Amino acid sequence: MKNIRNFCIIAHIDHGKSTLADRLLEYTGTIAAKDMEAQVLDDMDLERERGITIKSHAIQMEYEHNGEKYVLNLIDTPGHVDFSYEVSRSIAACEGALLIVDASQGIQAQTISNLYMAIDNNLEIIPVLNKCDLDSANPEEVSDQIVELLGCDHDEIIRASGKTGMGIPEILEAIIERIPAPTGDPSAPLEALIFDSVFNPFRGIIAYFKIENGTIRTDDFVKFVATGKEYHADEIGVLKLDMAPRKELSAGNVGYIISGIKNSREVKVGDTITHVDRPCAEAIKGFQEVKPMVFAGVYPIETEDFENLRASLEKLQLNDASLTFTPESSAALGFGFRCGFLGLLHMEIVQERLGREFDMDVITTVPNVSYNVYDKKGYMTEVHNPSGLPDLTLIDHIEEPYIRASVITTPEYIGPIMTLCLSKRGELVKQEYISGGHRMELTFDMPLGEIVIDFYDKLKSISKGYASFDYHIHGFRESKLVKLDILLNGESVDALSTLTHADNAVTFGRRMCEKLKELIPRQQFDIAIQAAIGAKIIARETVKAVRKDVTAKCYGGDISRKRKLLEKQKKGKKRMKQIGSVEVPQKAFLAVLKLD
Repeated sequence: MKNIRNFCIIAHIDHGKSTLADRLLEYTGTIAAKDMEAQVLDDMDLERERGITIKSHAIQMEYEHNGEKYVLNLIDTPGHVDFSYEVSRSIAACEGALLIVDASQGIQAQTISNLYMAIDNNLEIIPVLNKCDLDSANPEEVSDQIVELLGCDHDEIIRASGKTGMGIPEILEAIIERIPAPTGDPSAPLEALIFDSVFNPFRGIIAYFKIENGTIRTDDFVKFVATGKEYHADEIGVLKLDMAPRKELSAGNVGYIISGIKNSREVKVGDTITHVDRPCAEAIKGFQEVKPMVFAGVYPIETEDFENLRASLEKLQLNDASLTFTPESSAALGFGFRCGFLGLLHMEIVQERLGREFDMDVITTVPNVSYNVYDKKGYMTEVHNPSGLPDLTLIDHIEEPYIRASVITTPEYIGPIMTLCLSKRGELVKQEYISGGHRMELTFDMPLGEIVIDFYDKLKSISKGYASFDYHIHGFRESKLVKLDILLNGESVDALSTLTHADNAVTFGRRMCEKLKELIPRQQFDIAIQAAIGAKIIARETVKAVRKDVTAKCYGGDISRKRKLLEKQKKGKKRMKQIGSVEVPQKAFLAVLKLD
């Protein structure tokens, strides 16, 4: 055990985690030169194209140092805030972390939040200054920021470059010398933490775990504590570039287990594995059910594709356990599913994967968050969909989720950022200078519903990309919310209804009507677009009918001849309006997201 080192890589998005991992794998000879490619651990096409890590990836390296052989288990974690629970479990499975900071960009919001997570788990932090080969790098200033944040010495910071391979031997040496070996008792009852799982179409679900105590052997009868399910360990092993089976694994090791599980709900990240005949006294702390934060309706474009969509979502859920879905129907869109996502990036990725991997064309409705609705008797129900809101006369009050957001930026952008956050009903909690007054950290409490739609894009554009944003959920608060309905010719389009704050409802309704007027094609009859709160209409636009000039053939003569023709046309239009239905184009559902 003394020659095992378990460590993860934590950083803000795009600070070079995956590229640095490539160099470590190359230097230790884990990957042959012929198999080497950029971001070798990011095996999804989508990850490569966007340059982001979506899933954690674990891999084992072997390295010789001072004549002794060491086993290094590396876990590459996602940087995006949507996947922070997965990062927290990966951190819990390690004894040390490489904290990577881009030498040209400096410390960002997620660097700080991931760092605090690692410190809470008592990890040994090795600061690495990446991208030192760039002309725009500013290693001296960024080193000062790291020293101020971590309280370490300047000579503890390793200068490296994932592109050129500079500093890689020093990083490996630091991992061996600074990170402690795992502690644990191989003879104690088995206690293993699941930090990730993947789905293999032939072998079922493969769970990745780190053994805290005890030993596991092939064919052992094991139990997953949170779900209470029991299985035979058909195969266990360690993670090289491919899986390498082993007969037994003991405390301190990172490995995988295959036991023919076909249902993703039976394997939960953060769960504990133990033996059935000799269980551990208590599960490893920190397990949570992954709670979706953003909900949206996903509907097939062709109604007969409903069953295909269900099958696609089930397969996708095997790969991505944090996706939840329940069937729902809408008057405007037919049958579909109400899906729960961790955040907007997660939603975008799921939509993209449905299109690529399963060839499903879907319509996604306006995303919204979950609300706690209390009735007059004091009962609470969770509402994920505005159309599921009870009658207004029965509601006592509604609570919405709040977040604690941290924005790090340079002082010149503070004015516009404050204006943006306050316009989204944010409250400033504190502001402080970090890294010698060159940057500021602003902390806000904001409603999650306000940042769901376009907050991140706006923040990036007003700060010219110099602001980084990170958040975590900070409880529920009572709010004055109203349900805004959109009516087309007096009929409500349930897929466009939203829950919004009473103060914003009128302007939001007016903007929605104006936008829909541009997008809904003209028909043979007038279309009235109305925004309503309950029975009160707050805004209206009319899409005028396409008309033929029926009086063109009347020249001269009495006015009554013209009137007769116009009246005849008016009757025809009225009859059409009674039987005609209005098609809402897909663009209209997306337009609500980009109202400004």
